[in-house]
Amino acid sequence: MSAFDLYSEYYDLLYRDKDYRGEADYVVSLIEQFHPSAKTLLELGCGTGKHAALFEAAGYAPEGIDMSETMLEQARAQYPGLRFHQGDARSTRLTRSFDVVTSLFHVASYQTSNEDLAAYFATAKAHMAPGGIFIFDFWYGPGVLSDPPCVRVKRLEDESLQILRIAEPSLYPERNVVNVHYQVLARRRDRSEYQEIAEDHAMRYLFAPELEAALAVQGLRILALRDWMSQTAPTAKSWTACIVAGEL
Repeated sequence: MSAFDLYSEYYDLLYRDKDYRGEADYVVSLIEQFHPSAKTLLELGCGTGKHAALFEAAGYAPEGIDMSETMLEQARAQYPGLRFHQGDARSTRLTRSFDVVTSLFHVASYQTSNEDLAAYFATAKAHMAPGGIFIFDFWYGPGVLSDPPCVRVKRLEDESLQILRIAEPSLYPERNVVNVHYQVLARRRDRSEYQEIAEDHAMRYLFAPELEAALAVQGLRILALRDWMSQTAPTAKSWTACIVAGEL
């Protein structure tokens, strides 16, 4: 079962404050800069499809891949005109290539082993059309180490749900990994009992030199390294960065 299957029902509420439109606009600005003739787009780790829908609204023909079938059920219900595929970003192979491959919301950082990271990059490369680009974000190592993660509590509610989420991180510097233990308490307003979900998300913080080397193995090079949602380079205060990669 995917790490997101258990609480996919609550996913959109948990991230309702996420700036999907601003993020999609930012990615579009990178596409316009590095591949202005691009038309088709594949999203690795598409979740419930919100970015894909915004890419379509911007004039692209997007498709999405996600490991979680329950996430994809929501994506297909909300955006029936879009194509979504169930699969693992490390191994899925579709029968076509795309001008742009994107992978957002730190999918890269879920690749905690070198083997996983290599397989993930191989999937991106396998789906890139000649002259295509790959855009992905990730936890940026210098920022994570200069501002270590701490316990966070999130309380959310809407007309049907009340949710409390506690995120407790543990840092493993010998592996460049943060394990985030999530405890989620959720209650539907028409019921008295709470549902409790507990799970761990291991996240790898990454550094530019190791990404450069791993991309080169797949015949890719870094075209741009940016602070996320910025046109400038990341700094030691940047928790999230993004890379635009193209062919060597």
